[in-house]
Amino acid sequence: MSHPITILERYWNHTSFRPLQEEIITAVLNNEDTFVLLPTGGGKSICFQVPALIKDGICIVVSPLIALMKDQVDQLKAKGIKAMAITSGIPYTTLDTLLDNCIYGNYKFLYLSPERLQQTLVQDRIQQMPVNLIAVDEAHCISQWGNDFRPAYKNITILRQLHPSVNVVALTATAKPKVVQEIMTELDFMAPKVFQDSFKRPNLAYMVLDTHDKHYKIEQILKKYPGTSIIYARTRRATLELYSHLESKGISATYYHGGISSKEKNDHLEQWSSNTKAVMVATTAFGMGIDKPDVKTVIHINLPESLESYYQEAGRAGRNGEKAFAVILKNATDEQHLKNQFLKSLPSVDFIKQVYRKLCNYFQISYGEGHLTQHQLNFNVFCKTYNFPTNTTYNAVQILDRNSIISLSQQFNYQTKLQFLISSPALFGYLNTHKTFEPVIKAILRTYGGIFEHQLKINLNLVAEKSNVNEDRVLEILRQLEKDGIIEFQHSNTDSELTFLQPREDDKTINRIATIIEQQQCLKEDQIDAVIAYISDDTQCKSIQLLEYFGEKNNSPCGICSVCISKKVKSKPSQSKSISYQIIRLLENQRLSSRALVEQLKHSETEILETLKLMLANNILEITANNSYKIKHT
Repeated sequence: MSHPITILERYWNHTSFRPLQEEIITAVLNNEDTFVLLPTGGGKSICFQVPALIKDGICIVVSPLIALMKDQVDQLKAKGIKAMAITSGIPYTTLDTLLDNCIYGNYKFLYLSPERLQQTLVQDRIQQMPVNLIAVDEAHCISQWGNDFRPAYKNITILRQLHPSVNVVALTATAKPKVVQEIMTELDFMAPKVFQDSFKRPNLAYMVLDTHDKHYKIEQILKKYPGTSIIYARTRRATLELYSHLESKGISATYYHGGISSKEKNDHLEQWSSNTKAVMVATTAFGMGIDKPDVKTVIHINLPESLESYYQEAGRAGRNGEKAFAVILKNATDEQHLKNQFLKSLPSVDFIKQVYRKLCNYFQISYGEGHLTQHQLNFNVFCKTYNFPTNTTYNAVQILDRNSIISLSQQFNYQTKLQFLISSPALFGYLNTHKTFEPVIKAILRTYGGIFEHQLKINLNLVAEKSNVNEDRVLEILRQLEKDGIIEFQHSNTDSELTFLQPREDDKTINRIATIIEQQQCLKEDQIDAVIAYISDDTQCKSIQLLEYFGEKNNSPCGICSVCISKKVKSKPSQSKSISYQIIRLLENQRLSSRALVEQLKHSETEILETLKLMLANNILEITANNSYKIKHT
C-alpha cells in the first residue's frame, strides 16, 4: 500500500498535508465512517481522493453541483487519473456504456448527483462495481436545517445498502452543530470519527462599513490594499456597471457572471488567476472550486443572503495566511432590499404549482411524461410569456431544482443547429461564386459527418477556430447561407438548461414537497434575520459573532475587525485630540466633506469619522446643508 504522502507528491506535487488532512486520510484508510468539517479552502477533496487512490477499486462521489463535479473530474484527468461524472440529461444507452466503463475500465472516481441514485440501472451497476469508498460532498444538503437542503440526498443511504462494508466520508465547509449531528444520523454512521477545524480565521479582518457611495468606498479600499480582489454584486447588471466604473478609474478589473459564454468565463478567470487583472467583479456564481491563495480583499457590495454563504465567500481571502480583508458595504436601504429580494419574493406553494404547470406547458410535456427530458430555457422570455414576476419566479424555479423536481443548469449558450439542404456537388458549385465562405463551410463538413442527412448541433466556437474566422463572421455567413436556401439553420440564445427529473403530475408533484418548502421558507427568514443582526451589531467583535453563529463559544476578540478597530480608536483620547486639532486647522478657512478630510489627513477613515462624531456631539463642528463640515461659532 502506498503511503499518503507519496500519493500527494506524485499527483499534487506537495510535500506536506494541511492541518487535519493526514489524520482524516488515516481514519478513512482504516475504514472508519468519517465526518469532515473544514472551512472553505481547507482542502476537503484531498481527504477522499488520496485514500481512494491508495485503495483498490473505485470511489463513488456524490455531489449536487454539476460545475464542481466537472471541475474536479477535469483536474483528476489532468493528473492522469481516470475519473467520470454522470450528470443529468445523459441518454440511457450512453449511461449504460459509461457505467460499464466504470466496472471494467479501471476508473478510480465516479461523480454523480444524488438524483441519479434513484435510477435502477445506476443502482444495479454500482452494486457490480469494486467500490472502495463513498464520499458525500456538500454533506449539509442532507439536513433539513442545513443551508441548501436537497431531499434527494436522502437517497445516499442506498449506497450503504448496495455496499454495506464500505465506509463513508461526509464533507462540508459550513454546518451548525445541529446539522452535523443530523448528517451523521442520516448517513447511518457507526462510531464516527469527527474532524472539525475551527471556523476562526485569525488573519482575516471582517469589516462592516456604512457608506453612502459604495463605488467610491471600493476605490479607497482597493487603493489602500492593492492586490488580488473579489467583489461580489447581486446582479449581472450591477457586475458590469461596477466593472466599467473600476476600469474608467484605471483599476485593472474583469468580470464573471452566469450570462457569459464558457469561453469568456475561462478567459476572464485566466486573466484574474494569472494576475493580469487584479479585481474580479462577480455574482455569487463565481468562486466554487477557486483556490487562489493570495486574494487580499473580498468585498460584498450587497448584503449576503445568509451567514453560511457569506463565510464561504469571505473565506476566499487570505488563504496564504497573510492578513486579508472581508468587507461588507452597507447603507440605509440595504436591509429592506435584502428582505424584498429574499423574503417578499418567497413563492407560496400555490405559486410554485402554477410555475411548474406552466413550465410543463411551455415545453409541451404531457401528463405522466417528461422524465429526464432536456430543454433550453430563456428565463426572461418564460416570465414574459406568462406575465410572472421575475424574482418570485426565479425563487420558485430554484425550489423546484433543490427539491429534485427539475435540474437547472444556469449557463449562457447558443444552441445552433443546421443541415445542408442541397447536394454536395451543388454546394461546391455555390462556393465557386462565394469563395470567402469556403473556410467556414469546409470546417463544418470536416467536423460534422451526416450534416447533409440530419440537422445537427454545431459548436460555433469550434467552427471559428478551425476556419480561422471570428465567431461573429461565422454567424453572419450561416445567416447568408440560410437566406440563399443552402442550409436550414436554427440559432437561439438561452441562459439555462432544464431537465425534468420526474414525470408530470401537476399538483401531486408539488404536494409531496409542500411541507419541506414551508420549513425551508422559515429557515430562510432565520438566515436573513441573522445577516441583519450581524451587520447591525457594532458592539461585539465580528469574528466572535460569526464563530458563535457556527456554535463556537468562549472566543477572544480578533483585534482587527471593524468593531475592534472602532473600540481601539475610542480608547485613545490623546489620538482623538490630535486628529481634532488637525481637522480644525483644515476647516479654519474652508468647509470640507468627510471624504475630503479623509483624503487630506494621514489617519484611518474609522479614526477620522469617530473623531468627527465626537466633535459634532461636543458642538465643535456642525454639518452644512450640502453635507460638508464647518467650525461652529458660538
